[in-house]
Amino acid sequence: MAKIIRSKSAKKPSVSPVPKKSAKKAVKAAPKPAAKKSAKLKSWTPAEVHEAFSRFRKANPEPKGELEHLNPYTLLVAVVLSAQATDAGVNKATRALFAVADTPAKMLELGEENVREYIKTIGLYRNKAKNVIALSEKLIAEFGGEVPRTRAEIETLPGAGRKTANVVLNMAYGEHTMAVDTHVFRVGNRTGLAPGNTPLEVELGLEKVIPSEFMLHAHHWLILHGRYTCLARKPRCEVCLINDLCRWPEKTV
Repeated sequence: MAKIIRSKSAKKPSVSPVPKKSAKKAVKAAPKPAAKKSAKLKSWTPAEVHEAFSRFRKANPEPKGELEHLNPYTLLVAVVLSAQATDAGVNKATRALFAVADTPAKMLELGEENVREYIKTIGLYRNKAKNVIALSEKLIAEFGGEVPRTRAEIETLPGAGRKTANVVLNMAYGEHTMAVDTHVFRVGNRTGLAPGNTPLEVELGLEKVIPSEFMLHAHHWLILHGRYTCLARKPRCEVCLINDLCRWPEKTV
């Protein structure tokens, strides 16, 4: 058999493979620009905080909560019912309810099915009716039918959380608590008065900066301010009592 002799010139030129190391380098994209950090608002001075709450007090010396109630028990029930509902909507339902059941014993006598009928215009009314009956049972079984006076005890009641406890302690028993709802949370962050990522952070921040002389009514002033002036979508900066102190960079005055 004839031996096949390949010509050296017929050989394809060898191509060096791209080293793995350099390939990895080629894949690496240019570093992403660092995320733009939001400017940290300048903290309020003690004098500015005092001035702000002095103005709130002068404009409204005795602010009242807008949830209608007859006693600590009906206040507790009203606050539990107000979760994800408006105060006006709760009041419309509870006027008739509290006329027939203003104590835990009367509420139990009324029964869950009837409670549902009274509050069916309120969101999540089925679950809320269940909580009202359950908390009424617990108040009778463990607290002698009275609303307890400590946050820890109130928080053990069905449907009651920290905000509920703070409202009841403040409005029923005159405690210097700070209930943080969506309005207070917004005002605390937007104004720079007490920035925080959670309601608890804002609550503790407000308690730290607000002088004791204002604490009894402080959460009402802030709720009302957020509800009627420092609105979520379109703040009414032109009529704001504290617009010159507010740190919000987008205020209109």
